[in-house]
Amino acid sequence: MPLLDPNPMSWQPRTLAGPEYTVTEPATGEALGMLTLAAPEDIAPAARAARAAQRAWARAPHLVRAQVLRRAGDLFTEHAGELSTWLVRESGSVPGKADFELHVAAQECYEAAALASRPAGQVLPSEAPRLSYTRRVPVGVVGVIAPFNAPLILSIRSVAPALALGNAVVLKPDPRTAVCGGLALAAVLAEAGLPEDLLQVLPGAAEAGQALVEDPLVPVISFTGSTAAGRAVGEAAGRHLKRAHLELGGNSALIVLEDADLDAVISTAAWGSFFHQGQICMTTGRHLVHASLYEEYVERLAAKADSLAVGDPHREQVHLGPVIDAGQLAKVHGLVETSTACGAKLAAGGTYRDLFYRPTVLAGADDRTPAYTEEVFGPVAPVRSFATADEAAALAADSAYGLSLGIVTRDTTRGLDLAERIPTGIVHINDQTVNDEAVAPFGGVAASGTGARFGGEANLEAFTDLRWTTVRGDVAPYPF
Repeated sequence: MPLLDPNPMSWQPRTLAGPEYTVTEPATGEALGMLTLAAPEDIAPAARAARAAQRAWARAPHLVRAQVLRRAGDLFTEHAGELSTWLVRESGSVPGKADFELHVAAQECYEAAALASRPAGQVLPSEAPRLSYTRRVPVGVVGVIAPFNAPLILSIRSVAPALALGNAVVLKPDPRTAVCGGLALAAVLAEAGLPEDLLQVLPGAAEAGQALVEDPLVPVISFTGSTAAGRAVGEAAGRHLKRAHLELGGNSALIVLEDADLDAVISTAAWGSFFHQGQICMTTGRHLVHASLYEEYVERLAAKADSLAVGDPHREQVHLGPVIDAGQLAKVHGLVETSTACGAKLAAGGTYRDLFYRPTVLAGADDRTPAYTEEVFGPVAPVRSFATADEAAALAADSAYGLSLGIVTRDTTRGLDLAERIPTGIVHINDQTVNDEAVAPFGGVAASGTGARFGGEANLEAFTDLRWTTVRGDVAPYPF
């Protein structure tokens, strides 16, 4: 039996005040269904309903919460075929990327289920004759704002642990991927036994997100998106004395040292820049290659780019699907054109048909190359040479961002030493920059966000408050 009704409108459990809009397949422009946008005035009633449901959920035995999350993990696997089709058609994912999202979503649920039974606090020594202890308590209602590019992963990685730790969630997915990033989660969790009203899904524009950040019943915001939007969210949350966990953009470097094996590196490098059309925060945005390998590296990476098939991932076997919409395509192509006008050489790509952008290699990148200095969020690989490891470290560190870093070398100790000199939240030795596991902390520094706030034990800090409690057998005496 299908998990989702054929009519997407029926998946929205709450009547919303915003306009109806069409869910569109970017590869073809075909309408996949109709949904309703949330207006700012929809946030407050959703938060009230979530808060009312959360009180009983927080008191439920941890086994009950864990059982719901484990069942949700199983359902992501059981309904993988149906959900994969939605990921392919709504977000432009190739099937392999859709399968990866479903695998990670299931693992996020299983890991979240384990959080429910984690030790909740510590017993502390005290100078007074009393029991003194700390206990982690749910924050209440967590606001989650999720983007379009990996819609299932980037929603469930906050929703699942927040629920497991006794919270309710108001989720605002990007309207472009509201099914994969919101309503599908709601359907899975409802089927898994999540009590009504604990998860509120409200696809909406920036104004709805602003209302969510400002709502007094939502003390914690988990935001994934652009650095510009993240700054606005962080500023608004700060004014309201709220915690904001911000996972933002990146312009991650892949450093290829002189001892690297190019036969092995090129596939890794291409994956880092072209996976999901480069629409990943961890995408390899800067290829830093030792001068002795540079010419061959550019030639081989360009050949790899030219060999990749680009097309409709639902109807063809392709390596890259469409970018999400015309606005994103215009941004990508504009950065490529500006970069070549500034002196970069187009070694491959730089062309498009409809929303299908060819994987692109730009040689001769430097500080004047916009596609090298800025986050492109498209399938573009700028390549720059360096002469020494010191220069490579300086170039990699010379960025406003600090999300992920890849270093390729036969000398892993040297690679680790080099990584210590580059500010970044994630490091991969002998791998590209795009990696994700539910058990690992995830996050960046500087313009990439507020650190590792997702994954593993980081979820405990993100979605609970630490409460100090003391207990005496009699009333404490005082001098007056």
